[in-house]
Amino acid sequence: MADLVEFRTTDGTKVVVEAGPGERSGGAQSVSRGSRGASAVHQASQTFNEALQSMHTAAEAALGVFRDGTLKPDTVQIEFGVKLSAEAGAVIAKTAVEGNLVVKLSWAPGTAAAAAGETPSV
Repeated sequence: MADLVEFRTTDGTKVVVEAGPGERSGGAQSVSRGSRGASAVHQASQTFNEALQSMHTAAEAALGVFRDGTLKPDTVQIEFGVKLSAEAGAVIAKTAVEGNLVVKLSWAPGTAAAAAGETPSV
């Protein structure tokens, strides 16, 4: 059975997430007294807010790259999976393709790029 990692928000709310095998690091502290085979709950070394702050910064950086004025998309949609671990906090989740980041740029008809007959390339 997978281990559980307990985070606290800055206001003290408990958030428990499932951690796969080997996803909790040595800095995590077990806070359960379960029987064998039961899930163990490990206390995260950061708050939930602190763990997600790095993902917030990553999203802002990616958005800045695609809104830099060169491509001029009408919308930018950025999607990435987030994995939470007891020691590392939030990390971008790995998939079978070695990474998990999807970026969708779109242009609406009648915008400056479309009116000029430009075909955006990405």
